[in-house]
Amino acid sequence: MLRLWSGSHLQVNDPLKHDAKINELKAAIGPLSGRSLQFCTDACFRRYLEARNWNVDKAKKMLDETLKWRSTYKPEDIRWPEVASEGETGKVYRASFRDRSGRSVLILRPGMQNTVSIDNQMRHLVYLIENAVFNLPEGQEQMAWLIDFTGWTLSTTVPVKSARDTINILQNHYPERLAVAFLYNPPRIFEAFWKIVKYFLDNKTFHKVKFVYPKNKDSVELMKQYFDEENLPTEFGGPAILNYDHEEFTKLMNQDDVKSAAFWGRDEKLPHCANGRSGAEVAPEPVSLTPPAS
Repeated sequence: MLRLWSGSHLQVNDPLKHDAKINELKAAIGPLSGRSLQFCTDACFRRYLEARNWNVDKAKKMLDETLKWRSTYKPEDIRWPEVASEGETGKVYRASFRDRSGRSVLILRPGMQNTVSIDNQMRHLVYLIENAVFNLPEGQEQMAWLIDFTGWTLSTTVPVKSARDTINILQNHYPERLAVAFLYNPPRIFEAFWKIVKYFLDNKTFHKVKFVYPKNKDSVELMKQYFDEENLPTEFGGPAILNYDHEEFTKLMNQDDVKSAAFWGRDEKLPHCANGRSGAEVAPEPVSLTPPAS
């Protein structure tokens, strides 16, 4: 039996011990109801335990904080019309393709920043993280990020506070949801920003961040291990044309909002709009009540 940690940080390659830890965490959390009960699946307990090296006490503290955050922030209640103006330039959106493992892919383009409110930017990002998770296929719990630095300059750089808030939300409330984040061809001036931001990352997240440079064959090959090359946009060294259409994306998000509402127990209809900012007149797809991987 491989022992990687000792004492309260014991981590073993033994499914039976993992199941025992999950049951121990369930008992520590206690009875749940409503959306907290929907959120806390066995897969959810497992992710929080993995994030804390199977230490039940630390996993409980982390999950308690997430449940408190979700009860006040209510990420599952955010609707596209509330954040659509943040997405007009396509600075963050869910890609139409998946990686080789079937993961949802978020494309982030910091050079396309179009707003100044960090709170609204975070709300937009949280909405898209929730959407990426909701659209995961059965058996898949993680997403991949592709970060395009086209147009990125010091004047358009993400404020350190925004970067810190993004990292805190991702690490603390969506543990083990990120499989990998590829930063494609960042300019040299990004190095100074990275030297500050990397200290906000825990060790696990830090090792999921990969820098890719077109002239570095090894880094390019690593990215291709995760993605079919024909799906990669030209901005990431592939042949596909990256063409963000805000109106079409709005239609897609409004349809997803209806499905999400059904899952979380709300009755909603698709909103109407004329300009793509707050909805679209489209017929909803059949609603699936299959729960997302939580």
